[in-house]
Amino acid sequence: MTIVKTLMAATAAVAFGLVPALAQNSGPAATLQKIRERGYILCGASQGVPGFSQPDDKGIWRGFDTDFCRALAATIFDDPDKARYLPLASKDRLISLQGGNIDVLARTTTWSIGREISQGLAFTAISYYDGQGFLVRKSAGLKSVRDLNGATICVSQGTTNELNLADYFRANNLTYKVVTFGSLDEVSKAYETGRCDAYTTDMSQLATNRFLMQVPDDHMVLPEIISKEPLGPWVRKGDPQWFDIVRWSLFVLLAAEELGITKANLPEHLASTNPEVRRLLGLDGNFGETLGLSRDWAARIIRHVGNYGESFERNLGAGSRIGLPRGANQLWNRGGLQYSPPFR
Repeated sequence: MTIVKTLMAATAAVAFGLVPALAQNSGPAATLQKIRERGYILCGASQGVPGFSQPDDKGIWRGFDTDFCRALAATIFDDPDKARYLPLASKDRLISLQGGNIDVLARTTTWSIGREISQGLAFTAISYYDGQGFLVRKSAGLKSVRDLNGATICVSQGTTNELNLADYFRANNLTYKVVTFGSLDEVSKAYETGRCDAYTTDMSQLATNRFLMQVPDDHMVLPEIISKEPLGPWVRKGDPQWFDIVRWSLFVLLAAEELGITKANLPEHLASTNPEVRRLLGLDGNFGETLGLSRDWAARIIRHVGNYGESFERNLGAGSRIGLPRGANQLWNRGGLQYSPPFR
């Protein structure tokens, strides 16, 4: 796996080059035009978070975040495989987007005011509601984060997790020693080999990384969540057309689930008389053309990827090896926080 990711990163670095952000955004349709001329979309991915984005044993990227890149490729090219992935460490992901190495950052990256107002980047929409937690060994007998007073804690460098850790311990008059690493793999390995007493990151990543440990049942996640971590895709500022395409492609996935449109039943919905369905699928209105896309842009996403719930279930939910509950990521009318603004 390491060899696959290293080769892919090296190949991508050569192919992508370092293109200044201003050059990427030199016109009103700069990003979409460049993607079409290139023939594929460039997506920033994690270095390997099971369920979110990770190459399989054949080097094919799979996961919840990967599905979103496939959705973008589907809406532009009617081909979800016209997406390529650049694995990025947490400390490098925003810099890579700023520098124009990727078209969209579709990996676990928290929305915060500091990132949005000072780095030339724009958050599009929340694809996953998360929060920060702590993984510890069951043998330590810990019941609460407060029991970590004086502990050594591993965390990924250049993340909101590192800042949240400092804030929480300071606010609660707790002491700790921090050990930082450049990638999640390094953090997880350091924790598992005993270099630290606890490992902190987003709850979803704790669940997936615990799953990969030699004896998963030797570890447990403490009950507290110490932060809000709204995750979703990022783009560079300065290209409102591309911002809208990325944002509303995510909303297509959510709207399709709410309307009951799936990959399997899409053909029958294409004959629907429901006004909401007809607007979403491009049967009425011209939203796709206004975005610079085809009239059936949303139908392409559903045809190739499915809806939000299908992607969640396939990659993260009970039907996957990860087994995460939907929780806050359930639709608003089923007790969750997720919904799409109206397509009208």
